[in-house]
Amino acid sequence: MVGRFRAVGYFLALCLSLTAQSCQKSAAPVAESYPLEIPLGLDANAQNIPIDNPLTAAKVELGRQLFFDKRLSADGTVACVTCHNPFLGFTDGQSVAIGIEQREGMRNSPTVINRLFGRSQFWDGRAGSLEEQVLGPLENTVEMANTLEEVVATVAADPHYQRSFRKAFDAEITITTVAKAIASFERTLVSGNSLYDQFKGGNATALSESAQRGLALFESNRLNCTACHSGHNLTNEAFRNNGAGMDSADPDSGRFKVTGRQADFGAFKVPTLRDIPRTAPYMHDGSLSTLPEVVDFYDRGGIANEYQSGEIRKLNLTVQEKRDLVAFLQSLNGRNTWRSF
Repeated sequence: MVGRFRAVGYFLALCLSLTAQSCQKSAAPVAESYPLEIPLGLDANAQNIPIDNPLTAAKVELGRQLFFDKRLSADGTVACVTCHNPFLGFTDGQSVAIGIEQREGMRNSPTVINRLFGRSQFWDGRAGSLEEQVLGPLENTVEMANTLEEVVATVAADPHYQRSFRKAFDAEITITTVAKAIASFERTLVSGNSLYDQFKGGNATALSESAQRGLALFESNRLNCTACHSGHNLTNEAFRNNGAGMDSADPDSGRFKVTGRQADFGAFKVPTLRDIPRTAPYMHDGSLSTLPEVVDFYDRGGIANEYQSGEIRKLNLTVQEKRDLVAFLQSLNGRNTWRSF
């Protein structure tokens, strides 16, 4: 009888052991959240992170590797970083984007700085999220000229990526997980704590006297710059026609291609002014090379056209006022919180 009870006991212990091992194998790994820092001047409550793609350390690191990987392009010569160089404010310093085989795009490469707070992506806002935006350059025949299927095949063939995706997603490699990883990395590219932010935060000596005068002009009703460049990220994320490029023989129709509304013809996303000294050239077509040129452009009232936004008008600035505005804009370079590359 004792032997029978002992056998039953061994059997139960074995069952419990096997059950525990099974649970251990099937349990998804615990994801380590990413310690995203929001610097002075930015609104932590304005973060735009999808519920189905929370930031984790594993996804951010995986996205960083993919962002720098030229194998994602058709000929292995272009990566996301080609057009979004960290040393150029995550732009490329070119008037328009340059893709594989030196093919020229139609528009300037916008910065990805502070897209954590963005509601739509691209100059014309055609993408509703960073995850959606990631897919565009991969397939664009001028930029990376690849197929989404080939991107997945390339990534899936790499044993390192196989391990990294298992760690980040506990799922197979798909174009969705590729996009989620890159988007996660891009959301960490946050910049604030500029001299402007320090001045607004109470440091009265953070800005030069010229920059302070420029800030007063910027915020004045006379210039009304804050009608578009407002809020913590210095953009209202809206679309405006300031006339840039509208004097060409075949102007870029901009937001009109997305909405079909004639009123949106030639309208483009209002860019953030954060880190603007680093992100030249300016405008959707890269037609202005310097900040003084930008100030002169707005002083003239942009380029008049029938679709021009009502906020754009002649400003009649003095030479000193122009200098002061440039001094203010120069104060908008942030202290970046992203990690070393």
